Amino acid sequence: MSTRRHGCLADLFKLLVLCVIVFYGAVGVTNPWAFRIGGRWTPLLYWSGYGKLVTKTGTYPLYVAFYPSAHFSKLHLDGLRPTGGLQGTGSLCTSPGVVEALKLSGTIYGGWSSTNGALMQFRLLEIRVFNVGQQQGYFDLYGRWRGPELVMDDHDRASGKFRSGLKIEHASITLGWGSFSDFKAACTNATGPSPHPGS
Repeated sequence: MSTRRHGCLADLFKLLVLCVIVFYGAVGVTNPWAFRIGGRWTPLLYWSGYGKLVTKTGTYPLYVAFYPSAHFSKLHLDGLRPTGGLQGTGSLCTSPGVVEALKLSGTIYGGWSSTNGALMQFRLLEIRVFNVGQQQGYFDLYGRWRGPELVMDDHDRASGKFRSGLKIEHASITLGWGSFSDFKAACTNATGPSPHPGS
């Protein structure tokens, strides 16, 4: 009995190894950029970071985490063709210790083997647990990597008002590598949305 169990475990391990090899092989063919995002070795195929989102109404800490997706825009942007999709999560610190959960989707343009020189586009959408026709706030960000940092703005595109009444307009941000716990600490220590000069 123990020999049979050992054989089953060995077969299961071989199958698991084969699945991992097939998965990483598929990513290597379809989204090779995911292995090195922003000049950083990313063997788990995701990148996370945070920064200060500067908007018309104030400045808010923002966290994003994203990884490859099979779904993306088929339209060109700034003369670049789409080369892959993005999905993940976002978190917006609307006041000290208060976090708004967001869904992230997007597209990478002009990047294939790496993110160097690529244009990234995110849509950050307010999450709703039950769909009863309520509005969903959203905003879009576009940007490129400058070394390890992703510098983005909203290209003055339209955004949707959040259920709280918050509306993200004239937004810009520089995202640097960091964890969600780093972001949470920044949110806890935030002094509240600081007014944008000239708003």
